[in-house]
Amino acid sequence: MNAHAQSAVSEELSPERLATFREHWQDESDAAYLYGVLAELESNPERASVFRRLQEVERRHAQIWADLLAKAGKAPSRFRPTLRARLLALIGRRFGAGALVSLLLREEGREVRAYVALHRATAPGAAGAAEALLLARESAQHASELAELAGSAKPDGEPWHRTESGGFLRNVVYGFNDGLTANFGLVAGVIGATVADQHQAVLVAGVAGLIADSLSMGASGYLAAKSEREVYEHEIAMEREEIALMPELERDELALIYEARGMAPAAARELASDALRDPERMLEEKVQLELGIGAQTTTPLREGTITGLATAFGALIPVFPFLVTYGRAAIVSSFAISMAAHFLVGAARSVFTGRSIFRSGVDMFIVGLGVAAVGYIAGEWVSRWLIG
Repeated sequence: MNAHAQSAVSEELSPERLATFREHWQDESDAAYLYGVLAELESNPERASVFRRLQEVERRHAQIWADLLAKAGKAPSRFRPTLRARLLALIGRRFGAGALVSLLLREEGREVRAYVALHRATAPGAAGAAEALLLARESAQHASELAELAGSAKPDGEPWHRTESGGFLRNVVYGFNDGLTANFGLVAGVIGATVADQHQAVLVAGVAGLIADSLSMGASGYLAAKSEREVYEHEIAMEREEIALMPELERDELALIYEARGMAPAAARELASDALRDPERMLEEKVQLELGIGAQTTTPLREGTITGLATAFGALIPVFPFLVTYGRAAIVSSFAISMAAHFLVGAARSVFTGRSIFRSGVDMFIVGLGVAAVGYIAGEWVSRWLIG
């Protein structure tokens, strides 16, 4: 590339676009790193081979952005996994390849949306326009492959539009977050009230809040999972009746679903007709392919228990210092530990939200600080004006 072309590229790329290209390079490099982790963790040779292939494709994606940055005279430095990527790798090593596959599916979905947005915002022919469209398509393919591996593919929709994720880990993080924040505000309120026996009041209120909040969250988790299961059972029952009442129509719908998956029309109709000969097989096919309902891997009781225990553990944090010390030391320790926990749980939430660990941690830190301040002021106001 001559000096004139080099200058043109540099002029075309604003600092904001350079930052965007650098962010995509980091994201793709992180993805390659995580697929490598998956390949190491996976015991099934065929699945491990898929992960290694995806790793190589992500490396190629990263190289595309590296080349664009190099043309602008801003070649990226040596790759280092972000803190978030290392956290995801740790989750995979701790909870198994399945947990990391589900989280990477969200990552691929996030990439699809980001690349589509970049393509729409870029003038035709400008640097990054063609690359964004190509990578959006390939990331969408990756999302479909991961959905198949995770057992959550929906042929009548795109996996990158999924809104549910996380399962066990999500319940732990959000339950912990609720217990921590709610009980921290309660403890701060009692401290602000400056009652006669402050230490005892904090312990009573804190333990009562822990029990009440954990039972409430556990019951909510149980009822939510139970309601979801009841909805699924209702949908399956309706599908069973439709197959019995309108078998030809259901056969035609199933054939269209097969066609949407890439099957030839004649073969799709033959396979759907074959499925119709066995009503239970027909029901299973329609439930999985049309409704997107797979085998249930958990129970309402388990969901409620996990959420309740996580909430109780989070609620224990602001109370714990008062169990081992007294006075100002207990107050300062409670505040310090609770604020640190808010930052950490905010960082953990980034696994599900796609935001950076630091920003998510700071946001949660500010929320915790605000809850404590409001609780303290409310307690002081109640003590001064209502109790006297």
